[in-house]
Formats: sequence, C-alpha cells, structure tokens
Amino acid sequence: MSDPIRARPTLNGACALVTGASRGVGRGIAQGLHRAGAMVYASGRSIETADLDDAIVRVACDHADDQSVDHLFERIVTEQGRLDVLVNNAWGGYENMVEDGRFTWSAPFWAQPLWRWAAMMDVGVRAAFAASQHAARLMLPRRRGLIVNVSQWAAQKHLGNVIYGVSKAATDKLTADMAVELSDHDVAVVSLYPGLVRTEAVLAAGVFDLGNSESPEFIGRAVAALAGDQDVRRWTGQVLVAAALAEHYGFTDIDGRSPRPLTLTDV
Repeated sequence: MSDPIRARPTLNGACALVTGASRGVGRGIAQGLHRAGAMVYASGRSIETADLDDAIVRVACDHADDQSVDHLFERIVTEQGRLDVLVNNAWGGYENMVEDGRFTWSAPFWAQPLWRWAAMMDVGVRAAFAASQHAARLMLPRRRGLIVNVSQWAAQKHLGNVIYGVSKAATDKLTADMAVELSDHDVAVVSLYPGLVRTEAVLAAGVFDLGNSESPEFIGRAVAALAGDQDVRRWTGQVLVAAALAEHYGFTDIDGRSPRPLTLTDV
C-alpha cells in the first residue's frame, strides 16, 4: 500500500527542532519530520541514547536550563541560519509517579507534592515559552514558520490531577495568545493533541486498550503535514487533534490504519 503522506509536499530544505525527543511522542515527531525531508535537530537530556535515524542531529539539552537552551539555538543559527519548524514537546512531571510506595500521580491537589508543579510548569510550559522566544526571533525576519505545542485533553477535562490540567491549559493559552502576537508576521502556532500513543511507557504498562491507539510516528506525520501546508496559517491559534488532521490531509498511521479522532466525551 502506498503511503498517502508521500504524495504531499516534502519538507526538503526546511529546518526543524523537536524538543524532548529522546523517546515517545517527541522521538516519533523527529522521525516523521526527517522522513518528510526536513533537516531535524532533536534535543533532550538523554538524546544521545535515543532511537533516532543517524541523519537527525542530536543536541543534549536540559530545557529547564536557560544557558543550555541558548547554546542549542546558537548551534542551529551557526549551522543552519534559520528555523522553519519548532515542536515544543519537552515536558516534566511524569517522573516519580510512585513515591515512598504511594502512587501520587492521581492524588487530590492537597496531597500532591509541590515538586510536580515546578516540573510541569517549568520544564513544560516555561520551556515551551523560552524555546518559542528563540524560534520567533529566527522566523519573524523571514515571515514564515510553524510552532507546534504538544498538549493534551487534560487542558479541557480533569484527567490525572489538577497540576496536569493547569499546565496543559496554560499550554493552550500560550498557543492562543502567541498566535495573536504573531498574526502580523506570517508565523503560525498551534496546539496539537495526540490520542492514546503507543509510547514505551504505555506499552510497558500493559493496561491500556490499544484498539484505537496511535504510533509516535503518526504524530510526526501530523506535524509534517502541517509544516508542508502552504496555508498553515489558517490553523493558527487553534487546538488540533492529530487523528482529525489525518482525515483532513489524507495520511494514515505507519501500519496503514486510520485512528478515530477522540472527542472531549471520549476522553
């Protein structure tokens, strides 16, 4: 079976950065952009051990460290002189879900450890803001570019815990407000919701119904389709669902299947 996304415009000559690309969704996005023809930089604290194509440029970066982020973008400027696509996927707060023998991830807000707030808001939302600042400074002079903030349905519905919901809602608000300020500069910014993704953690858990799941590379195909759309600015400021984009652009998952787009009721 032919791959429908191959018929779409390629990203040859484009430069992309995917943060938090060591594993899971970020790794899949980096792979998807590379296979669409982009020159891809992939960052993360453990990026050197990531299962990525050799042509993808790995840059070790702690996105909670401003100096480390500065060095990442300095390298891109030195080597490429441009940035066309930024995908903000770096995130914190998934670590240490079990503390002292207790599963604290789903605890009520009054029982949540305060470190989780800093992890999600700093390594997650603040990191996206900082990377977007750097990216915008490269995109504005060329009057083109795409920023994708990977978000989640927790922005609109209680899923997991209060901190998670607040941080994802902040990510969507970041998208909406950045879109307003970028509106006169021809740079698009969107929030992207994956469905249930077959990440390493999901597969290891062994408790999920994977019947309507998505591969990490499927999310990469969604980003590649957006990046190759000459009219991508029509989406700016919006929340987009990866599986719905597949229906719109006509691509499938790597196994040829078409996951059903989730709705707020589903989740």
